[in-house]
Amino acid sequence: MKDLYKIIKSPMITEKGDVQKEKYNQLTFEVSKDANKIEIKKAVERLLKVKVLNVNTSNIRGKPKRLGKNIGRMKDWKKAIVTLKPGDHIDFFEGV
Repeated sequence: MKDLYKIIKSPMITEKGDVQKEKYNQLTFEVSKDANKIEIKKAVERLLKVKVLNVNTSNIRGKPKRLGKNIGRMKDWKKAIVTLKPGDHIDFFEGV
C-alpha cells in the first residue's frame, strides 16, 4: 500500500468547502494524481479516524499562465470530495 501522506496531499480550505462541510458533511482534499477512490477512502479513514461514505474525484487541468512573453501552464492536479458519516466531523482550525 502507498504511503498515506503521499495519497492525501493537503486539505482545501475554501468558502465553498466550508458550505459543503456544514450542509453536506463533505471535505475536500488535494490528492495524488494516481490515487483511486478506494485508496483515498482508506487513507482518510486511517489518518483522520472517521467513517467515509462516499468519494468523488475530479482531475483539474492546469490553467495557462503568462510571464512576459513566455507562456506556460500551472500543474495538473486531482481533487477528492469525501462525504463523511453523519455525526463525524473534523475541525481543522479548532483553536483559532
